[in-house]
Amino acid sequence: MLPEPGLRHAADFDIDLDPVREMGDGRGGKRRIIPIVGGRVTGPAFTGKILNIGADWQTIFGSGLAELDTRYAFETDDGAVIEIINFGYRHGPPEVLDRVAAGEDVDPGSYYMRTHARLETGHAGYQWVNHTLFLGVGGRLKSSVRLSIYAIE
Repeated sequence: MLPEPGLRHAADFDIDLDPVREMGDGRGGKRRIIPIVGGRVTGPAFTGKILNIGADWQTIFGSGLAELDTRYAFETDDGAVIEIINFGYRHGPPEVLDRVAAGEDVDPGSYYMRTHARLETGHAGYQWVNHTLFLGVGGRLKSSVRLSIYAIE
């Protein structure tokens, strides 16, 4: 029998965003870029600051599904620079997603926002992230994203 995976809380990300850059309709849907410009990481695995490096390249499909594709980096309080590549989906009832898009404070439990992430660093103290997969649960605010990531054990 195969082992059942577990989840261990690694950190919470408060990700600051610049305004959405709309690209228009692409091959598969409406394309947009949302620059990631800062924020904080706090949690049992690491704490630090999100660097002003990266963005979320989104595709919004006709069904309302948002495909999230982010790449950015953070620096831990003890000096490690860690890259995060995060891919996921956000969807829910149209009236809820309209409120999210308008920047309203919407309960993240009223829609689905889940990601899977890979982290990478050369810092000796965080080598474990190079061979661990992470699951994320998120919520969109007016000019930020709140994301909790869990190491999949």
